[in-house]
Amino acid sequence: MPVFYVLILVSLFFLPAGAGAEEFFYKHEAGDFYRIISTVKEDVYLDRRLNHRSEILNRIAVDVISVREGRGRHKAVFQTSERSVGVIGAGVPGGRNRTPQQGQSFQWAREYESQFDRDRLGYIDIERRYYMPVVRNVPVFPNRDLSPGDTWTGEGHEMHDFRDSFGIAEPYRIPFTANYRYLGNRKWQDRDYPAFSVSYRISSEPPAVPGRLWPRKITGASDQIVYWDFDMGQPVAYDESFRMIFDLSDGRTIEYRGTAHAEIIESSRMDKEKMAGEIADDIDKLGIRDATVRVVDEGITISLENIQFQADSAVLLNSEQEKLDKIGQILRKYPDRDILVGGHTALAGTREGQNQLSQERAAVAADYLIGKGVRRPERVVVRGYGADRPLGDNRTEEGMRRNRRVEITILEN
Repeated sequence: MPVFYVLILVSLFFLPAGAGAEEFFYKHEAGDFYRIISTVKEDVYLDRRLNHRSEILNRIAVDVISVREGRGRHKAVFQTSERSVGVIGAGVPGGRNRTPQQGQSFQWAREYESQFDRDRLGYIDIERRYYMPVVRNVPVFPNRDLSPGDTWTGEGHEMHDFRDSFGIAEPYRIPFTANYRYLGNRKWQDRDYPAFSVSYRISSEPPAVPGRLWPRKITGASDQIVYWDFDMGQPVAYDESFRMIFDLSDGRTIEYRGTAHAEIIESSRMDKEKMAGEIADDIDKLGIRDATVRVVDEGITISLENIQFQADSAVLLNSEQEKLDKIGQILRKYPDRDILVGGHTALAGTREGQNQLSQERAAVAADYLIGKGVRRPERVVVRGYGADRPLGDNRTEEGMRRNRRVEITILEN
């Protein structure tokens, strides 16, 4: 079952023509680099009763690495995280492995990598092994001019990750026919943008596939509006409402209802070495003890070693709040960058306990920074690593001290 249900529209481009009819098509340029931030508000029903509510944050980094004969080769990283906004029941079959903990910050769920080609009309060529993007061949355009009110259709499909809960090893394909209508100008964030609607309905009784469970029947609907920017040559946002119902082989029914919103953001590359040097200087000037900075693939990581909590708990000691306040001063210098707060433990106790404690401690630090206004909740992701990434030797007290840490990564993407 997917960790989330949301349409992910990537690399959509529009080339404006004159007044009146317009020709929609995708325009790719090698070196284009941008992010998509999508937030989903979702209600999950088990056997027609509300089980829980959650918010899901999807962060997608897209790099157009080459273009040939109008086809853009895209390399993308999809990061998903979630938080609970109301827990009623336990986890559901075909749903996420766990019900997300309540709190301001979003908890890390999964990361996916993908590569695919997209042609000028929107059709994707992608290897079967990739799980992302979830929704494919949406939108696609007819090879003709369009005027407001014009309609067209196109075949698309969703690709879901059912490994964790159904035990289905391969990406699971759900086909549909999408219906489009060019709406003309629509207002978004107090500006008018050309927009079109995308709607499709799903009704399928698929064959059984190997796994612990499988869907006997799938029904659903998606309705969205996509907003375009003539000057940027790409969409600025989309809004969606959705509903998906899975009748399972064990007789139970899982339903997802919700809304999604996404914005596509142009990104600049980090000068990681320069930024790391600036942060190291600030750490020294502010007198932050047991703190180091290093360049990592994801961005710049500030490591707070030996951060103090009450023994075997996620209760932050008052003495450590001053340290986080100073870190907040540094983070405010880079307001356009999202942050990942990672928790780490020494090698003590069970693996499950290590992972849980590290997750909880990272969430405490993240919520403290959010409460101080350093970042909005949707700009912060939390991840617990347990004892999997030691910096020191767990056989020594000094090594264990280094391994008990919280790390804050300023993310490039």
